[in-house]
Amino acid sequence: MFLASYRFGLHVDEFLALTSVASSNRIAIIASATDAWPEAARASAVTSETRALAALGYEPFEIDLRRFRDHPEELATELDRVGTIWIRGGNTFVLRSQLARCGGDEMIASRVRDERLVLSGYSAGACVVSPTLRGIESADDPADVVATGGEVRWDGLGLIDVAVIPHTGSVLDEFDSARSMVRRYEREKVEYLTLTDEQVIVVDGDRFERL
Repeated sequence: MFLASYRFGLHVDEFLALTSVASSNRIAIIASATDAWPEAARASAVTSETRALAALGYEPFEIDLRRFRDHPEELATELDRVGTIWIRGGNTFVLRSQLARCGGDEMIASRVRDERLVLSGYSAGACVVSPTLRGIESADDPADVVATGGEVRWDGLGLIDVAVIPHTGSVLDEFDSARSMVRRYEREKVEYLTLTDEQVIVVDGDRFERL
C-alpha cells in the first residue's frame, strides 16, 4: 500500500517502485469520495487524477463504484484486471459507504491481503484503510453520505492497525482538523500516524514505514 496525504507527497519514487510489481500498467481510479459533489466537480476531479497518473506513464481509467451496486461480480472482474487502484481524496464517509454498497470493501481488502492488488491513495483514500473512522468527522461531514443514498459506516477497512491523520500542518486543513483528531485519539488511546502533505506511508510485506 502507498498511503499519502496529498497525491504522491515527495515520494513519487516509492509509488513507482511499489506499483512496478503489478502485472499491468493499467491503474484504476476510484473517485467515490467525491460522489456527493456536483457532477461537474466530480468529473473534473477524475480528469485531474487521470492526467497526473498518465504523466507517470500509467494507463488510468475510472472504476465508478455506483455502477456495481447490483453487479458485484462485475466489480470483482474489473478488479482482477488491474494490478493497482488509486483512491483519491474527498469525503471519507462517502467513500466508505460507497465501497460497502457494492461489496468493494471486502473485495479490495482481500486482494490487498493476498498481494494480488496494490492499494494506493491519498487523504480519504488513506484514511479509509484504518480500523476506525471515528474522529474523522472533525474534517469530513458524515451527513454528506445522505446525498448518495447510503448509510454512514464508522469502521474502516482495517488494513492497517493505526488511524491516519492527513494534511497535518497543511494549508488544506483550514479548520485545523488534524489537531482535533490528534487530541481525540490521544484522549481515547487510539494509535495514529500524522501525515504532512509531503509524507507517505508505505506498506510492503513486513515493511511499514512513514517517509
